[in-house]
Amino acid sequence: PDNRHARDILLGTRVSLDLYVNHRPIRLIDDRLCPLKNRSTPQVNFVVFRENTEGLYAGIGGRFKAGTNDEIAIQEEINTYKGVHRIVRHAFEFARAEGRSTVHCATKSNIMKLTEGTLKRTFEEVAPEYPDIEAHHIIVDNCAHQLVKRPEQFDVIVMTNMNGDILSD
Repeated sequence: PDNRHARDILLGTRVSLDLYVNHRPIRLIDDRLCPLKNRSTPQVNFVVFRENTEGLYAGIGGRFKAGTNDEIAIQEEINTYKGVHRIVRHAFEFARAEGRSTVHCATKSNIMKLTEGTLKRTFEEVAPEYPDIEAHHIIVDNCAHQLVKRPEQFDVIVMTNMNGDILSD
C-alpha cells in the first residue's frame, strides 16, 4: 500500500511545529535476550539524536519519465547550516546536562561531501565550545560496526535524519 500521505502528514507536522530533535535513548536493561550476553556484557547506555526535519526524509524529489520505457527517480538530501547547527548544539547541551563525556558525530561525509559534510564541519565548529566533552567524528558505516562491537564507547551520537533512523532502529 502507498503510505505517502501518512509520510507527508508526519513530515508536515514536524516542519510546521519545528520538531527538529528526535531523541532516541538506547539502554540494555536485560541482557538475557541480547547477543552481547556471551561476552562480559558492556554497559549499553547511549542516546542518538537525529535531525528530524531535513536530510533525505525531507521529501524533495520525484519521478520523471525519460522516454517510453525508462523512469528517473530523484531523492535529494537537504541539510542546512541552521538545521545541523541546532541539532549538534542540542547534542552537546544534552551531554553536558546529563554528565556524559563524549559526543560522536556519525556521517557519510567521505562520500556525501556537501550534505553530510555540512554536519561534519558544523560539528567540528561547535565542539571546541564544549572543552569538557570529547568530540569524535566517525563514518556512519564504522559507527554501525562499533555499535555492535563496542557499544560502551558511546554516550551521545548525533546524525542526519536517515542515518539516525537506521542506526537507532
